[in-house]
Amino acid sequence: MTFRRTTCPHCSKKLEQGQRIHAACIDGFAEAQAAKAARTADKEARAAAKVERADIKKRKEALKRIPDYIKDAQHAFNAFIRLRDRSKPCICCGQPLGESSVGGLYDCGHYRSVGSASHLRFHEDNANGQRKVCNRYGAGRAVDYRIGLIARIGIERVEALEHSNAVHKWTKDELIAITQVYRTKLKEMQE
Repeated sequence: MTFRRTTCPHCSKKLEQGQRIHAACIDGFAEAQAAKAARTADKEARAAAKVERADIKKRKEALKRIPDYIKDAQHAFNAFIRLRDRSKPCICCGQPLGESSVGGLYDCGHYRSVGSASHLRFHEDNANGQRKVCNRYGAGRAVDYRIGLIARIGIERVEALEHSNAVHKWTKDELIAITQVYRTKLKEMQE
C-alpha cells in the first residue's frame, strides 16, 4: 500500500487527485527549502565556532603559569574588596570613596604591600577600599592607613599583620581555589 498525500506540503491546502504540490507553491516551496538549508548551515557553523572557542579556551588554560593564576586571583580578590567597602569611607583620609564605575575612583589598597608581604596579598584584613589619590599618588599613606585600620579592625589584628613575615609559595590549586572563592563571594554580594 502506498501513501497518498492529500494536502500540499507547502501551503497545507487540499490537493487534486494526482497532484503532489500546487503549481503556485513550487517556487515558494523551493525558496522555503533553500531558507531551511541556510538556517541549518548557519546553525552548524555556530556550533562549530562554539567548539572552536572551547578548544581555544582549553589550550590557553593549559599554557597558564603561576603568575597568570596570581593575576586572576588578585583580580577577583580586589573586585570583592572594592564591592565590600563601597559604602565605607577611604581607609586613609576618611573621605567617601565615590562611584565605582569602570576605572572607578577607588582601589583595593593593601596595608602591607604585595611586594613586601606577598603572603598577605589575599588577606582580607590587609586590604581595604582606598581612594586612588591616596593609594597611587599618596604612596599608600601608610601612617594614615594604619590609623584608619586600627579604628576599623583593632590594634591586635593590625599588629598581627605587621608581625606576619612567613614566606609563602603559591600553588596553582591554591590560586584557583582563591579565585573561585572570591568570585562566589562577589556574586553573593551583588545579588
